Amino acid sequence: MLLLAILTPAAAKAEEAVKAPLSAESLLLDGAAAGARLVVVGERGHILISTNDGASWTQAEVPTRVLLTAVHMHDERTGWAVGHDAVILRTVDGGETWSVVHRAPEEELPLLDVWFRDERTGFAVGAYGYFLATVDGGETWTPRSVSEDDFHLNALIPVADGDTGTQPSASRRLYIAAEAGVVYRSDDDGMTWRELPSPYAGSWFGGIALDEDQVLLTGLRGHLFRSGDGGETWKQLATDTQALLTGAARLPSGAIVVTGLEGSVLISRDEGRSVSTARLPLREGISAVLPLADGGVLLIGEFGVRRLAD
Repeated sequence: MLLLAILTPAAAKAEEAVKAPLSAESLLLDGAAAGARLVVVGERGHILISTNDGASWTQAEVPTRVLLTAVHMHDERTGWAVGHDAVILRTVDGGETWSVVHRAPEEELPLLDVWFRDERTGFAVGAYGYFLATVDGGETWTPRSVSEDDFHLNALIPVADGDTGTQPSASRRLYIAAEAGVVYRSDDDGMTWRELPSPYAGSWFGGIALDEDQVLLTGLRGHLFRSGDGGETWKQLATDTQALLTGAARLPSGAIVVTGLEGSVLISRDEGRSVSTARLPLREGISAVLPLADGGVLLIGEFGVRRLAD
């Protein structure tokens, strides 16, 4: 996330750390699951991999030291990560090694999210309306425009799988969470976009699309909104927090977890119609949440990674 990218990492206490040191000492910003494999990314080009639901981690070979902001795994072998200097990395061996397929430091535009519909068609978005598309599996990237405005494009939100919320469905609908309260929707695989009515003027930083019409968006100062009609109208949820909310995921149990700064963890068990709020004891910032196959969740943030039970 753009705001989390400037945080100073805080080292977790030794007794709270998982086995790999970087997983407890790095600022980590995003994660992706593919089968039994977990991949998380963050500061100084760090990419960590786990094949045992986060019990232990190994560090990948990465050809960059820039901040990595987002990762997407298409399957257990193929994935992409993005970050500052407009860098885009690709792996074809499950995240063990990565190669640079795009880099443009002269543009001074960080990429903030990446998502692929299939092995060949994907998008990367970032600051000041930066939007790149590929149709050849990331070999080449073409700049495109979402609108005439240059709002930061903070997150791509595909329609989630009904069981886990981690994989896209066959739907053609896709959302972008942007700054200044702007949200875009595409109904044709990301070829064209339109701006949706927005319920408030603060920036969106993430969200989840439970199906084509049911969408949750997370934003500044604890703002959490739900739409049941594809973003045409919105309802605000009471969150009992003023912290920036960074993202959301659906667990195998069906529960939805929303995370944020100040250790904020919000849980919904009614398809996002209401939430209950808790906070990590040390109030560390959480940048992302990842469902685990065993029913638990992996929190990702300024503490590295941390497992929580469902």
